Amino acid sequence: MALARRSSQAHAAAGLPVAADRPSEIEDFLALTKPRIVLLTTFTALCGMVLADGNSHIVLNIIALLAVAMGAGGAAAFNMWYDRDIDRLMLRTRTRPVACGTIAPSDAFVFAMTLSLLAFALLGFAGGWGAALLLACTILFYSVFYTMFLKRRTVFNTVIGGAAGAAPPFIGWLAASPSSQASLADPFLLCALIFLWTPPHSWALALLRRDDYKRAQVPVLPVVYGEKRTKQQILLYSLTLLPLALAFAWQGGTSWIYGGIAFVLSLRFVFYALLMNRKKETSLRSAGALFGFSIVYMILMFALRIVDHIALQQSWHWFSI
Repeated sequence: MALARRSSQAHAAAGLPVAADRPSEIEDFLALTKPRIVLLTTFTALCGMVLADGNSHIVLNIIALLAVAMGAGGAAAFNMWYDRDIDRLMLRTRTRPVACGTIAPSDAFVFAMTLSLLAFALLGFAGGWGAALLLACTILFYSVFYTMFLKRRTVFNTVIGGAAGAAPPFIGWLAASPSSQASLADPFLLCALIFLWTPPHSWALALLRRDDYKRAQVPVLPVVYGEKRTKQQILLYSLTLLPLALAFAWQGGTSWIYGGIAFVLSLRFVFYALLMNRKKETSLRSAGALFGFSIVYMILMFALRIVDHIALQQSWHWFSI
């Protein structure tokens, strides 16, 4: 691939360092993949893989997780390639590699395509072509349907687009060659949890960056319907997370320890949403608190599900519901 030459003028225009402390070219390409999102995505896929109780070799499972990470990174790179025009208008995104000119759009596109194709091939080899096909559909959904159409055209972009982020647990479940005893309800509940978590998480960020989205003319909920409507929707969605989080316990296969902690975490999520709605005007502090906790909530819910499942298999049978 012909790599783009970075210029000091481009960095200066974007407010980036122009000396030796600026990011390397490798770091620029790594930034294209949105590493933090990739880590969270891969972790949710790992949870689905654990719940599958499959018999795949550990090396194949590791390769499958690597493929999921590469697929998520490829989709993120597609997003940065296409959104480079609006990224330049937003303070939060103007230093992204394509937006500020450190990576040429053509290089970003080739990089995204390469990662996505390699991810498909690797997952097909390690986890089966059913999982690989679902990964390919997820990449296409996010890169084309969400990024090119939903994001700029409808206020429902976050709600519908959340389907892409919700797929990894099921991909991981399929890739692990699930046993006949594994419950199909588990990956569906994991996907539903992410799907319903995404809107309040994203809308909290949109409240924090409302001026950014307005400047870029992205029709997020706070820009189109205002803060009051957004806060109400955040509360409604947070309330739906409460019974869904407990659904794992209701459908069996979990301990009461899981049910209790999941209930407390979900109540905390609702508390932050209620706190936000008590105020006539949204403060950066209340929106930031909900946004920050939403990330912690997702990590803890999935980590708890993994630990609980493994513990029940080993020695916690007397705690099962």
